[in-house]
Amino acid sequence: MIQASAPGKLFIAGEYAVVNHGYPSILVAVNRFITVSIEEAHDEGTIISKQYAHLPLKWKRVNNAFVIEKRDNPFHYIIEAINVVEEYALELGKTLSVYDLHVDSQLDNASGAKYGLGSSGTVTITTIKALFRYYGIPEDDMIIFKLASLAHLNLGSNGSFGDLAASIMTGWIAYQSFDREWVQWHRNKMSLQQLLSQPWPSLRIEKLKPLSKYELLIGWTKSPASTPSLVDKIQREADKESYEHFLSDSRDVVNDMIEGFKQDDGELVLKKITENRQLLKTLNPSIETESLQFLIDSSKEYGAGKSSGAGGGDCGIVLIKKDLDVNKLVELWKQHNIEKLAIRVYDKHDKQEGMDHYES
Repeated sequence: MIQASAPGKLFIAGEYAVVNHGYPSILVAVNRFITVSIEEAHDEGTIISKQYAHLPLKWKRVNNAFVIEKRDNPFHYIIEAINVVEEYALELGKTLSVYDLHVDSQLDNASGAKYGLGSSGTVTITTIKALFRYYGIPEDDMIIFKLASLAHLNLGSNGSFGDLAASIMTGWIAYQSFDREWVQWHRNKMSLQQLLSQPWPSLRIEKLKPLSKYELLIGWTKSPASTPSLVDKIQREADKESYEHFLSDSRDVVNDMIEGFKQDDGELVLKKITENRQLLKTLNPSIETESLQFLIDSSKEYGAGKSSGAGGGDCGIVLIKKDLDVNKLVELWKQHNIEKLAIRVYDKHDKQEGMDHYES
């Protein structure tokens, strides 16, 4: 049996602006994982997830094509990941086969509620990694990221693909999206190998060193949010002039924050988190729900906080000094139905004792 795991993610800064190519953001990978296992089958393969245990999807291999039994199924990201990897594998001269693929996720709680840790991106990255191992393809982080991005483009994603970058690179990263029009235009003009070997305009993925004296506190509002619909809504409602101002201001604030990480200047980063919060609230007040507002405002004496990702629910993040006692804050959150998540930043290169380390 072949197995691969990849972590979920949280946005720290740069949301909404980053869906436009060339605008920076900051993300972290977190120590909650999706694991994909693959085992060779014979005439018929299956895709099964614990989340959809009642719905195994059967498929067959017909003249190298991946043919599914039901088109109406919840495995769109997995299927598209399979399609792009197998196109790549054929270009590399690999022989395709039939297999059973099993998915196990830690990105939601016991009742199935999602935390907002980027499950669609993580399952795409994990599936690609597992298939690389199954077909004996050497793993390259940038190639895996680009293949995952192509899979999401094939599904019409309006996201930034930052979740994909965080899940494969792990740790703290500075990220800005590629020019998707360039990628989509070249997709049918050259082989997949050629496209993957090209520099993609505007793409930037840079590892950041964690701040030495600060750590993340993550609160979950228990209210799910839909990133695609929120991105569509806010882009639709923003007038052009104010949106252009938002993009410019977000770029400046996040670039300053990235510099703060490079200089290990926690106070600068705290200041810029607060500024980024205000930019998002000005862009559209619905980004910050009442629960998120309480989460952030209640933590002001401990550090600086903001919504994470699309907002409208899910998680908020607070950057705090490592030596602070946050028990009173956590209890206050609990009284307002906000759960402190027992998760932390995950870096596959960090072998510190006590770090939850999955093969990533």
